[in-house]
Amino acid sequence: METGNRRERKRQVFCLAAALIAAAVITGFLVWQRGMLVEARSREAQEELAETVLRFHVLADSDSDRDQKLKMAVKEVLLSYMKKNMPETDDLEETIEWMGSHLSDMEKTGEMVLRNEGCTDEVSAEVVKDYFPEKNYGDVTFPAGEYTALRVKIGSGQGHNWWCCLYPNLCFTDAVRCVVPEEGKEKMGHVLSEDAYDMVTAFSDFKIRWFFFGDGASGK
Repeated sequence: METGNRRERKRQVFCLAAALIAAAVITGFLVWQRGMLVEARSREAQEELAETVLRFHVLADSDSDRDQKLKMAVKEVLLSYMKKNMPETDDLEETIEWMGSHLSDMEKTGEMVLRNEGCTDEVSAEVVKDYFPEKNYGDVTFPAGEYTALRVKIGSGQGHNWWCCLYPNLCFTDAVRCVVPEEGKEKMGHVLSEDAYDMVTAFSDFKIRWFFFGDGASGK
């Protein structure tokens, strides 16, 4: 009788262990599956974002205090130049086309700032499509990926860069407190899907929402 009881207990322990292992495997698979779903949706949203925005990068010659100050001075003058001269349009391609036809003017404008400060560095400007790492910009997050950008390089361009989003206009209204214009975020909300907009303005919430609710996350 005692032998039978031991066998029954062993069988129960074995069944419980098997059930726990099976549950762990199933849970792990579901977590992996959800993770893959989140990453897939993140890629889709990033690709949509990349087709909707134009970034602006200014690279300093070095990380010295002087070169970093010169970078900010060039940035301010170029933003003023574009605000004054760039036509208002809701067409991203028109904006990029205008940029491409005014690169020489922007280079001269930037170099004028440098010469006034006694700097002989050259300024080069180009419209590029390149890979950029994830960046936090005020209360906005741009995930890593390929983006179109106006890239302005001072001298060797080996210093830290300053950047913002030219289209829609998300360049800081307050460079000290890093305040992103509400008008720019509102405009971005009009041109992006719910997923893409949520990813930019609430990246963590976007991932959590997709992890737990999956295909029903967007409500579409």
